[in-house]
Amino acid sequence: MISRRDRKRGHAGFSTVELVVALAIILIVGGLVIPNAQQIWFDMELKSYTAETAHLFQQARILAAKNNQTYSLGFRVNNGVQQVWVDLNKNGSLDAGEPVIDLGRSIYAASGAPSGSGQPSAFSYTLDTTSGTPCDNTCTLAYSPRGLPCKYDTTTTPPTCNTPAASYFVYYFQDTRPNGWSALLVTKAGRTKSLMWNGSSWH
Repeated sequence: MISRRDRKRGHAGFSTVELVVALAIILIVGGLVIPNAQQIWFDMELKSYTAETAHLFQQARILAAKNNQTYSLGFRVNNGVQQVWVDLNKNGSLDAGEPVIDLGRSIYAASGAPSGSGQPSAFSYTLDTTSGTPCDNTCTLAYSPRGLPCKYDTTTTPPTCNTPAASYFVYYFQDTRPNGWSALLVTKAGRTKSLMWNGSSWH
């Protein structure tokens, strides 16, 4: 027969020492896991929006070939959100009915190629053997009626879009992290590829 004393011992809770040890373990594990989880989340978000921008670029390419027109890509910040759109009516502004995407609030188009000084090195597309200087965010990308990428020159009237392009295009995106960089490659043939900076190289 179980005594009253044994029953009381069986229902006893955790001691203060046991609770402190358990809490310390939880805090240590959380301190290790949470930063990695945040890093993974930011990487996934940056990669996702870069891929979405690549899809928009391909949409512009298809529309240009389908409609026998030259369509450029526009970038702007609206209420703190970076937007990318296809300029169908060629007026340099986003209008109703034009394909557009909103990037995440922490993601924005870089002002140009990274310098490699406290930043990633600029991406180099080794399969391109042309001698032209690659275009980056300082250039305006457009697609010709043949669906080929070109540097859109608005200094001429009407704007020109000479193909084939002198070289490939690389558009760079950043988030709030020092190493939070992605790139979107557009080859001279119009193919796109999303790239991520892993802290030492593009992949």
